[in-house]
Amino acid sequence: QVQLVESGGGLVQAGGSLRLSCAASGRALSSYTMAWFRQAPGKEREFVAAVSWSGGGTNYADFVKGRFTITRDNAKNAVYLQMNNLKPEDTAVYYCNYLRGISPLVDWGQGTQVTVSS
Repeated sequence: QVQLVESGGGLVQAGGSLRLSCAASGRALSSYTMAWFRQAPGKEREFVAAVSWSGGGTNYADFVKGRFTITRDNAKNAVYLQMNNLKPEDTAVYYCNYLRGISPLVDWGQGTQVTVSS
């Protein structure tokens, strides 16, 4: 059983930065793509960014391109999301997961809250 624990969220002013971390415990799934998603109040969970098993390939939602960077450390079973130039519309709970194709592979963690004030 794999458990995901996200951290690093907080309250930041517009234009600020945060670095989110996600640690996976249990069975290592280093051969899978890892991704970040987010869910704002009253909205569906949406894809933010993904990184291939090697770290060499990344994919971003249009609304974060040029502002967010996803990386991973397979030795630590971890994935990170560096978020710069944050906007109030980035306010959401952020979650990580492994992907099988485009589908989440394991149970969701508790997420980490990011709040951006204007």
